Amino acid sequence: MSPVLLALDTSTLTLSLALVERQGTDVRAVEHVVVPPPDKQSEALPGVVGDLLQRHGLKLKDLEGLAVGLGPGSFTGLRIGLATVKALAYATGLKVAGASSLAAVALEGPEGVPLFCLAVARKDDLYLGAYRRVGHAVEALAPETAMSPEEVAQRMAAEPEAVALGPALADYRQALEKHGVAPHRLLSGPAFPSAVEVGRLAKLPEAYSQQALFALEPHYVRASEPERNPKFPPLPGPVPTARLKED
Repeated sequence: MSPVLLALDTSTLTLSLALVERQGTDVRAVEHVVVPPPDKQSEALPGVVGDLLQRHGLKLKDLEGLAVGLGPGSFTGLRIGLATVKALAYATGLKVAGASSLAAVALEGPEGVPLFCLAVARKDDLYLGAYRRVGHAVEALAPETAMSPEEVAQRMAAEPEAVALGPALADYRQALEKHGVAPHRLLSGPAFPSAVEVGRLAKLPEAYSQQALFALEPHYVRASEPERNPKFPPLPGPVPTARLKED
């Protein structure tokens, strides 16, 4: 068997976990496990990882490395996924890489058109990643951001070739249509970022680096609710710039 990567994405309420075999530019899913809600990711993740490895006669030390979806998405989910990956890497010395969860969504979209990949940020607030798929890779058309459904519709009106896809459409398809987006421009699926595509995007470093591991942070895009609450202003100290870095 070629080098195998363990990849996961916890940016939505659905846990996506996969063993990915990579040989040059060829990527193959050895097995893809999906754990939907109401199962809690924090409770399911350790057991699912252990069972997946055991089914294929693997131990953590046998892996090429670990890959994790960095969001944007659920704040709690992203913390769970990244904390799990960091703990496994710290204990084993495995190399780790992160990838945008919205870029992983774009890898399941059509080629040749702008892809507006959407995930739910909070009520009436969507994460948007604009990408173009080129074969088994994607190129970013703009920085990932957050905006209202109406603003997404306005942006799509300005780019008539763009289509939308991603987890947010399960709840916001009708809202986008109400704001003028034609139904044929709202694609079906994927309902969550696939760990297989996260594994495809991940660029592992040459060697394990504890400093790089600790510097790996989720891509939150916007502040959390506690950070937005004026009753609880940030404590004095250095600006936490690590979380604002682009992937």
